[in-house]
Amino acid sequence: QVRLTESGGGSVQAGGSLSLSCQISGYTSYMAWFRQGPGAEREGVAAVYTADNSAWYGDSAKGRFTIAIDNSKITLYLQMRRLKPEDTAMYYCAAGPGGAKVLAPDGYPYWGQGTQVTVSS
Repeated sequence: QVRLTESGGGSVQAGGSLSLSCQISGYTSYMAWFRQGPGAEREGVAAVYTADNSAWYGDSAKGRFTIAIDNSKITLYLQMRRLKPEDTAMYYCAAGPGGAKVLAPDGYPYWGQGTQVTVSS
């Protein structure tokens, strides 16, 4: 059983930065960050292949967010810069074998409880 615990969410003004962390117990091939805003579908933000740290980003994250995993494979990070009000959402850490699309939620059976990010204008 893989367990995930997110931390680091909070409130920030537009243009600011936040860093999210996810503590992991157990090993999976892929780890990812997803987010879900009010009334929206869950969206893949970024994913990493733990064997070689290859990374993928959703369009909204490209150029602003960075996903990373420490060498011990215990902590997953999401560094978010130049935040916008539309980044406001609950952010979830996820782990699993991945699927045909690494940023689709169906490839991740393990999920954290989520951490809220709120960006004000």
